Amino acid sequence: MLTAMRTWNAWFALSSEAALLGLEAQHVIALRFMRLAAGGALAESEAGRMIAEKVEAVGEAQVAAAIAAMKGGNSNQVAKKALGVYKKRIRGNRRRLSK
Repeated sequence: MLTAMRTWNAWFALSSEAALLGLEAQHVIALRFMRLAAGGALAESEAGRMIAEKVEAVGEAQVAAAIAAMKGGNSNQVAKKALGVYKKRIRGNRRRLSK
């Protein structure tokens, strides 16, 4: 029973972290839309940057997950590593776009 509860708690914590990260991502999306709506050179560079960052982020997340799996991590640890990549990128974009 204790092992099942520990597993459930780990997945619940990861799910909660992912949900909060989703809210933070929505904030970044709103900031990006404001920048794109303003137009100009900043909007053009943001549009290109947005696409390039997504490709880089998915590749980085795959590598992080693969390394965690090869090190013997369980599925929760592997998912947490991949989520960490997105968290770092989302927070960096929020800081950059909030200036």
